[in-house]
Amino acid sequence: MYGVYMDDVQLPVAPSKLSTKIRNKNKTITLINEGEVNMLKTAGLTELSFDVLLPNVKYPFAVYPNGYQPATFFLEKFEKFKTDKQPFQFIVTRSKPNGDLLFDTNLKVTLEEYEIIEDAEEGFDITVRIELKQYRDYGTKKLVIKTNTSGSQTTKKVTTTKTRPTSKTPPKTYTVKSGDSLWAICKKVLGDGSKVDEIAKLNGIKNPNMINIGQVIKFG
Repeated sequence: MYGVYMDDVQLPVAPSKLSTKIRNKNKTITLINEGEVNMLKTAGLTELSFDVLLPNVKYPFAVYPNGYQPATFFLEKFEKFKTDKQPFQFIVTRSKPNGDLLFDTNLKVTLEEYEIIEDAEEGFDITVRIELKQYRDYGTKKLVIKTNTSGSQTTKKVTTTKTRPTSKTPPKTYTVKSGDSLWAICKKVLGDGSKVDEIAKLNGIKNPNMINIGQVIKFG
């Protein structure tokens, strides 16, 4: 794994093992004439779990895009994910040593729980066991009833509309600054970090985790 992001925070050390459990909600029933059949349902929510090392010493193998931060910096972020009761984007970028991109994990998730593990063998460093669950956006539907009266007859028309947030027109380009990541740029400019793959493809960027200061990112 090359880079692991929780919202706009890049973890300093990529976990050595990431477990991704993709669930189905299919149901098996028995019909009188057909026997056992499988009723296909909408897939369940994906669950992810991993252990991450949070160094309290600046190691050469750790990554700090905005400068060294101790373990407490990341612990405060995890606590905020829990108390804010808001979903966030979880992204894992994987690449070969030559920089060729393998595949990404890019999901909107919630932090279900995390466990802080302290081990004397790790010195001042700590390990955090994290469990995430996929989050699906949902919204309420609004019924609009229109009544038209014609003579003695009254007709009613029912339409269904789904409320959507207003969107602002984003700028056409953005110049990369120190400490920027493509995901953070997409979130800042487009309001949606999950568009990172789309923007990377638009700009011919093989690895979304490798952008340069001064590089101009196009959005359309």
